[in-house]
Amino acid sequence: MVFPSVEFAVFFPFVLGLSWLLMPRPRVWKPFALAASYLFYAAADPRFCLLIAGVTLANQLGAVLVSRAGDERRQRWIVGITVAVDLLVLAVFKYYGFFAEEVNGVLGTVGLDFPLPLLTIALPVGLSFFTFQAISYTVDVKRGLCEVAPTLDLAIYLSFFPHLVAGPIVRAREFLPQLASPRDPRDVAVGAGVLLIAVGLVKKVAIADLLAREVVDPVFAVPQAYAAPDVWLATYAYAAQIYCDFSGYTDIAIGLALLMGFVFPQNFRRPYRATSFRDFWRRWHITLSRYLRDFLYIPLGGNRGGRWRTYRNLLITMVLGGLWHGAAWGFVLWGFIHGAALVADHALRGRVRAPSWLGWLVVFHVVVLAWIPFRAPDLGVAWALVERLVVAGDSTLWSPAVVLAVAGVIGLQLVPERPLDAVRLRLEAAPPAGLAVGLAVTIFLVASTIPGQGVPPFIYFQF
Repeated sequence: MVFPSVEFAVFFPFVLGLSWLLMPRPRVWKPFALAASYLFYAAADPRFCLLIAGVTLANQLGAVLVSRAGDERRQRWIVGITVAVDLLVLAVFKYYGFFAEEVNGVLGTVGLDFPLPLLTIALPVGLSFFTFQAISYTVDVKRGLCEVAPTLDLAIYLSFFPHLVAGPIVRAREFLPQLASPRDPRDVAVGAGVLLIAVGLVKKVAIADLLAREVVDPVFAVPQAYAAPDVWLATYAYAAQIYCDFSGYTDIAIGLALLMGFVFPQNFRRPYRATSFRDFWRRWHITLSRYLRDFLYIPLGGNRGGRWRTYRNLLITMVLGGLWHGAAWGFVLWGFIHGAALVADHALRGRVRAPSWLGWLVVFHVVVLAWIPFRAPDLGVAWALVERLVVAGDSTLWSPAVVLAVAGVIGLQLVPERPLDAVRLRLEAAPPAGLAVGLAVTIFLVASTIPGQGVPPFIYFQF
């Protein structure tokens, strides 16, 4: 079920009304919230509900056993087995086909005819997100950062529909304590929630989907048909598209959660104004970058053990972070580029001084160019796009709407924060009637931009 859809427009007001009615009675609200979340997920495929239920029970068993284990060694074994189960689920559903094809290709080149069977396995929506959250729960219980939760609370945490399919990655110790006391409808941040939903809809439907239709999809499908002006435009447009698409989803998810009485962590903080690669990863997909830091980079040794081990750990973390996005070499290359950029960041820090505008220019264009293998269907198409960046020719896809959208998305991130925050606070403080009218007008205007084929899924649904 896509947020900007008729089905969700019917689903959410009904769920929200009952949620506000039941909030003061947690014993009734919790089963209702779980049922609503499973109904939301079943809209994609009812079988996926069995998978998320199995992941929930496996991690609850692991957390209970960890809490009862008498020594550190047994706790490590239990956590290791539980995390291995989570990763096995991820590997089977997300990576088996990729692994089998690569192994079969290698076997074929050396003359061995023992191919692995190629299975058609449907990828559950949001698998990477709820699997990572399940791992965070078990590991944080072991670390003493989170108490063992009631099974019903854990089930709500892993399936809660606002963040179920594309994040943000909410840590167990951030979400579970919010279930400990009843929600109060009078304390709901309605203004902030409605404003986030409205902004998210504009980002996704009016901007991201426009850029995809008009520029990005045509150029990335057949790059040989376009010259440098159009390919450069498509490259910048994809940077704007993926930001608007993913941050738009996040805005809607955080807004929906606020209306349900829950606070999610921030996931984007104007990433295209970053002046270093470390700064970029403090601004882009913040919940993933901190997850990789806490559950991969630091356990690998972090910046302990000297400069070269730090560089190794950065590369491993970012390559695996790229692979997390999907089973394709383009994602691996994207992760490697960012890993190498972070290594360069660390190596040059304190040794080379450059004006902030130059740092921004370099970081921005490395990030933008790294999106090419991320978006391209394969490395061959990615290389063709890179080659076309220097091929002279006419511009055929430039239009005022597209140029204005790209410039607006990137330019607004360079504007000082204070004026924009002042506008946001004023809008959030509007009376309920004004908020309702504003949201209705936004939905009407956004809906008028939707083509006949409907709203495409969010980009991060595939991850």
